[in-house]
Amino acid sequence: MGRYLLRRTAFLLGSLLLAASLLFVLLRLLPGDPANSLLSVGATQEQIAAARHQIGSDRPLLEQFASWLGGLARLDLGTSFVSTLPVGQEIAARLVVTVPLTLLSFALAVLVAVPVGFLAAHRADRWYGPLLSGVSQLGIAVPVFWIGMLLVTVFALYLRVLPAGGFPREDWADPADALTSLTLPVITIALVMSASLIRYVRSATLDVLGSDYLRTARALGSSFVGAMWRHGLRNASVPVISILGIELATTFLGAVVVESVFALPGLGGMLVKGIAEHDYPVIQGILVVSTFAVLLIGFAADLAQRLVDPRLRAHLGGGRP
Repeated sequence: MGRYLLRRTAFLLGSLLLAASLLFVLLRLLPGDPANSLLSVGATQEQIAAARHQIGSDRPLLEQFASWLGGLARLDLGTSFVSTLPVGQEIAARLVVTVPLTLLSFALAVLVAVPVGFLAAHRADRWYGPLLSGVSQLGIAVPVFWIGMLLVTVFALYLRVLPAGGFPREDWADPADALTSLTLPVITIALVMSASLIRYVRSATLDVLGSDYLRTARALGSSFVGAMWRHGLRNASVPVISILGIELATTFLGAVVVESVFALPGLGGMLVKGIAEHDYPVIQGILVVSTFAVLLIGFAADLAQRLVDPRLRAHLGGGRP
């Protein structure tokens, strides 16, 4: 297992390095000079040159890349051109909103999708089985921002039971107030995510229900619940785990839209502002952190699959994956 973890960790770091390099190059290919974020309209050539020197955009591209990569190796994401604050500290301050939003939405989606997906498969011959599948298909087609605006209209404007947006200035000093602010965003993301997860849970459950090993277990005297618990659950969870990893990563990245709808001070608003101001350190920092989060989630999902499936666990000693 140690060899597998070492190899997988090396692949994780290599992927992060490649993504960071591509990100650096692609940002420099975009039109516009980041020095413009420090200048007012009608700036002179001397002021433009001074601004470019201040942020270092007048240096050779390779030198800029080496400097940024060295800082990244020291976990230093640079300093914002506009606010002059360390990007790492700003991202950490925003993560107290984005991370709870992502995890709470993910947990709620799983709690909804697993029983509903199982019921849609187990009762596929009843009228509500196809109905649940149809509702999940409809949920996938509906844009997340539209669901968010609909929930705001109903629960914030009409019923006035939940806030329409925003987040407490004291962050999590009052957990109840913070959770209340995140209620509608969490439900919005969870509805969209659970609609997608239901399909995969239903498909995995149908494969298990039609398997020979489940029929054999039932023929040997096991109850349906016992056979599903001992044999079906593990086999059904293997394909679902990889989908859960993808959905969790998608939720983290998709929080940009939801945070904009609900005016949450998370990474989404920071990224949008950084793009508008051509603040390269902010853009690079957020995208590198997001990329690392996605790669880390994929690593965790891969490891969880191997721990659950004995066929994959046999290769943890370093054999072919």
